[in-house]
Amino acid sequence: MILPNGTIVAVADGASLKLFRNKGVETRLDLVFLDDPAITPVNPGSGSRHRSDSANPDGGRPAEDAVAAANAEYLNRLAVGGTLDHLFLIADPRTLGEMRKHFHAKLRDRIVGELSKDLVDHPVDDIATAILHA
Repeated sequence: MILPNGTIVAVADGASLKLFRNKGVETRLDLVFLDDPAITPVNPGSGSRHRSDSANPDGGRPAEDAVAAANAEYLNRLAVGGTLDHLFLIADPRTLGEMRKHFHAKLRDRIVGELSKDLVDHPVDDIATAILHA
């Protein structure tokens, strides 16, 4: 996939959000790491619907959903504030689904692509390769 120059690439999971800006031109990707955003999970997301018991022992889901919701709210602020023109989003399937529930219409309009994959702990070269093959 070819990303426009200046596109923000957001790589997220249920615990963090990493942001990169594409400084490349045309078919060349040059992802530059941006400072980690200050994300404070305050919205419990859809996790409140999920119960944790012996049949469903994933007690971390509400916390992960809250982080995904906070990530989406942060990206919403960038889009509404005009500092985000294009967004390419990479997240594991569950986090991506939770984030989508919280997207503002202006953010949705700025999404140029998505990749449902967990790449948070991967080096930037792996992220760029995944985008090129998306």
